[in-house]
Amino acid sequence: MIRLKNENQRDGIRKSCKMLSALYRELLPQVKPGVETIAIDHWVRDWIKKAGGKPAFLGQGSAKNPFPAAICVSINNEVIHGIPSKRKIREGDLVSLDCGIDLDGFISDQAVSLEAGKVSREVHDLNVATRDCLYKGIAAVKAGDRLLQVSRAVHGYALSGGYGVVREFCGHGVGLALHEDPQVPNYPHGPNPRMSRGLVIAIEPMINMGTGDIRILEDGWTVVTADDKVSAHWEHTIALIHDKAEILTEDPLESF
Repeated sequence: MIRLKNENQRDGIRKSCKMLSALYRELLPQVKPGVETIAIDHWVRDWIKKAGGKPAFLGQGSAKNPFPAAICVSINNEVIHGIPSKRKIREGDLVSLDCGIDLDGFISDQAVSLEAGKVSREVHDLNVATRDCLYKGIAAVKAGDRLLQVSRAVHGYALSGGYGVVREFCGHGVGLALHEDPQVPNYPHGPNPRMSRGLVIAIEPMINMGTGDIRILEDGWTVVTADDKVSAHWEHTIALIHDKAEILTEDPLESF
């Protein structure tokens, strides 16, 4: 069931989103070659605690295999859900960061793909295209229209660039829980409800340089491309307030 958010709920979600965007603004300058990804997670945990929130990702999943970190750090062929470790970021890596904050029961969710040092032209073009896919999807959010218009916008733009679109994972409702209805696929598939005022969703294109096919590693979390080519991931939390989307999270990379 889709839970439309009232004004008070939207205000709570908006505050959580502003906190998350502030986190990214401080974090991104530290994500550079030579840094261990586990150090990123430690920094994020400390920052969220000091800010008065809780990590929304920590402990997600099953009781047998809960997610062990406050942030996902996925590098190059890792699509999503990369677990921070002693792995060091290298020059030319594409580092996808995905994080959420629980602020007094209101949840935010945002992802950004950061270029570490100088990346190849192909990787840069993929990253730009994936970010553009996100904004194409956001532009398709209109009151009274169908949800899969968002999916068509993302999918069509990715295909026009010759990229692969991940199908097994998708965007989602968010705000009062980390994952709510409706699902927001990055290709036109599944239920197609009308979008109504009060809708709060996370739109998150996961776009691959090669095939859209993926596999999951033995840790049960890390999703990688089937052909080991690079993947990019961008995400905003948005709300349908009047007739079109309000972006609640802020883009930490205005240009790149």
